[in-house]
Amino acid sequence: MSFQAYIDNIKAKTGKSPEDFKKLAEAKGFMENGALVKTVKATEVTNWLKEEFELGHGHAMAIYATFKGKKS
Repeated sequence: MSFQAYIDNIKAKTGKSPEDFKKLAEAKGFMENGALVKTVKATEVTNWLKEEFELGHGHAMAIYATFKGKKS
């Protein structure tokens, strides 16, 4: 599955884009000024996405990758 397919599936399931998740992550204290807080671990973010949005691990990691700036 391509990265874009992951993002499309997440949008279809949750109604949220990567930008929406970034705003929510800032509200949770995972991000500041558009960047991940250095002390935040990937597991913290992926667990939050799995619990609150019922995303699978791969989909949660795709959102985390957008937080790291690896994909847009």
